[in-house]
Amino acid sequence: MIVLKEDKQGYLEGFYQFEKRAPGKDLPWLRQLRNEAIASFAERGFPTPQDEDWRFTNLAPLVRTSFCIPEDGEISLSPQDIRPFTFPDLKCIQLVFVNGHLVSGLSQFERLPVGMVVKNLSDAILEDSDIVKHNLARHADYKSDSFLSLNTAFMEDGAFVYIPRGSIVEEPVHLLYIATAKGDFPLITNSRNLIVMEENSQATIIEHYVSLDDSVYFSNVVTEAVVGKNCVLNHCFVECESQKAFNISTLRIQQERTSSVTSNTVLIGGALVRNNVHPVLAGEGAECYINGLFMATGRQHMDNYMKVEHVSPHCDSRQLYKGILDGKSHGVFHGRIIVHRGAQKTDAKQTNRNLLLSDDAQIDTKPQLEIYADDVKCTHGATIGQLDENAIFYLRSRGIPLNSARALLLFAFTSEVLERVKVEPVRLYLEKLVSSWFVERKLIEPSYTTV
Repeated sequence: MIVLKEDKQGYLEGFYQFEKRAPGKDLPWLRQLRNEAIASFAERGFPTPQDEDWRFTNLAPLVRTSFCIPEDGEISLSPQDIRPFTFPDLKCIQLVFVNGHLVSGLSQFERLPVGMVVKNLSDAILEDSDIVKHNLARHADYKSDSFLSLNTAFMEDGAFVYIPRGSIVEEPVHLLYIATAKGDFPLITNSRNLIVMEENSQATIIEHYVSLDDSVYFSNVVTEAVVGKNCVLNHCFVECESQKAFNISTLRIQQERTSSVTSNTVLIGGALVRNNVHPVLAGEGAECYINGLFMATGRQHMDNYMKVEHVSPHCDSRQLYKGILDGKSHGVFHGRIIVHRGAQKTDAKQTNRNLLLSDDAQIDTKPQLEIYADDVKCTHGATIGQLDENAIFYLRSRGIPLNSARALLLFAFTSEVLERVKVEPVRLYLEKLVSSWFVERKLIEPSYTTV
């Protein structure tokens, strides 16, 4: 058992044990990558509120917790155990990971389009080494981010999805990550997903993070998506984990010419959650749409960090993130649009809207533009408010009961994000999650679970 004891030194000692058993430990390029990553973490350490990008998030609860790296095959689950986390009536390619390790018996990836590869990363490192070596950690800069460094050093398993040139993948790829308690120490998983799309291909990827119990654990996730020329990627990230969990995720997208990416995120679980989305529009004519909904209660802390880089001209991006905060929860939205020199004709818009349902809930929002080109159209804006009493009064004056009026307003607020999820079974699943959250908070009656 490898235990990563609290503070930076504990992680360094744990790494020296981990590298002896790490997948691909005999590959010189991978061994060098891991060592460079741990050296970067040793130099930087964990972020603090003194770091501008982390000024609203205190990581002390995470840093002072010791974690254990789980062994493969320690937990056995049945198809019935995972059924609540699947999408009825959706035929999909599915990889199921339990405590960070693939469970082949619960996965479905045998029948794939010609040339497409879907497997766990630990196998792909050995079996598809040329593609993995060329793309892994090429764009996710582990030298500038402590949690990217940790993930790169300790990555053990995850999903590898390769889509060859000209392939249109009809079935979504569902990556289901399940966490459950094991042993005396909270678990840590450093899942790494690598998505490589060659030109003129299309696909839908769903990342889904859940837990079977209300345990403490740390999920440090990195997804790299390399999106080729004329590709279309629809990506959905769903986090509904234990209310005691730590989840820090990074989605790094590299877009080539005239590619289109849509990212939809829904965050509901976790004690401390940090959601990083970082697309780079590197090819002329690329477009990116980033949508998100985060819902927090109790003392949950949810931090959303968006960094959209326009590198080439004639690129478009849109961001819409909405937050609903109840209890004594704390939400953060930090959005940066960076227009590099030479990225003329950029069209970018960023919107953050937040709804506070209690007097003790708190939101910090920081929309930000950095523009180094002179022929662009960029806007940003943020709003913070409560349920509109005038709107409630209007609905009640038309004979609609109070609970129904509240339900209509709450669902209207969330539906603007959820309706952008184009895969209907996934959208219905998310609508049910949101409805259940409202009912549990007693914000609406159980009878008003649909709009």
